[in-house]
Amino acid sequence: MEGELIHKNLWLAPLAWFYGLGTAIRNRLFDWGLLKSKRYDIPVISVGNITIGGTGKTPHIEYLISLLSPTYKVAVLSRGYKRKSKGYVLATPDTPIEMIGDEPWQMAQKFPEVYIAVDANRCRGIERLMNDEETRDVQVILLDDAFQHRYVAPGRNILLTDYHRLITKDMLLPAGRLRESVQGKERANIVIVTKCPTNMAPMEYRIIAEALQLRPYQRLFFSTFRYGKMVNMDSFDIKGMHEMSRNNVLLVTGIGCPKQMQLDVAQRFASVKSLDFRDHHYYDAQDIEDIRKAFLQLPKPRIIITTEKDATKLLSMPTLTQEDMSHFWILPIGIRILQDKENMFNDKITGYVQKNLRNR
Repeated sequence: MEGELIHKNLWLAPLAWFYGLGTAIRNRLFDWGLLKSKRYDIPVISVGNITIGGTGKTPHIEYLISLLSPTYKVAVLSRGYKRKSKGYVLATPDTPIEMIGDEPWQMAQKFPEVYIAVDANRCRGIERLMNDEETRDVQVILLDDAFQHRYVAPGRNILLTDYHRLITKDMLLPAGRLRESVQGKERANIVIVTKCPTNMAPMEYRIIAEALQLRPYQRLFFSTFRYGKMVNMDSFDIKGMHEMSRNNVLLVTGIGCPKQMQLDVAQRFASVKSLDFRDHHYYDAQDIEDIRKAFLQLPKPRIIITTEKDATKLLSMPTLTQEDMSHFWILPIGIRILQDKENMFNDKITGYVQKNLRNR
């Protein structure tokens, strides 16, 4: 059921009240214009959340890239979480993962025709993308995880909430996982409930819609994971999950909330054991040894499945042998809009972009 993975520390509720007061004052200062939000004469689309942890931002950003990049010159601007660099960095084919962070690096590898940049100062990052000689032909900017970065006023604000951790059932930090009050959702033009099971009943859609209490200017969509064919880390063989369904699986993930992925993989293989690491986890030699031990405990036939995001970091480990890599299969994750509303969602995005291109 929706909201099933929310854990509340009720004894921290007093601290959560003070935290909420601080975020409320900050938002009021922006609402009153005492703190300034800047608009740009270029289509800017923000994809973010108001919770800590993964809501599926990267697959949704990649969906927008695939939608827009055939027609427009697209750039993605992220803060580059856990990177070892400072300031503005524009990714090149040779930029190491440590300089821009795991998710921007993944997107740079998958979409070489797209500008991928990182900067904690989103205003500066946008202005560099618009004005620097090498990127000034950009036509659309996608902001990754910028819902709380109110110094930028995006033309379209997309808010994601995990089906398993709905914002309406959560609490503010540190009692829960909300970065700000659930009322912050009113800044969104589009709200997407992510990581939904594909067999949701019509009544459940209605219950969630009523719980979110969106405004008339907001549009609600539901998305689920769409999995691509698996790629072997060593041989680069490509196989569908149905071709490997007899295998027992060790699922290795370092993502924010792997619950739905675990459920989906469990439906497709003989058995699944999960080995979960923290979101954005950088693997070390002990982790590799733990993965080996867990894998050897599985009955044969057996394989290891991991995400593209985790594979980028695992491949950099010198202790990962060729034999280890032969057992690893990388499972690409995309998204699909449910309720036959994909065209409606696409039209809202492309319509906004086309209309606002004239402003430049």
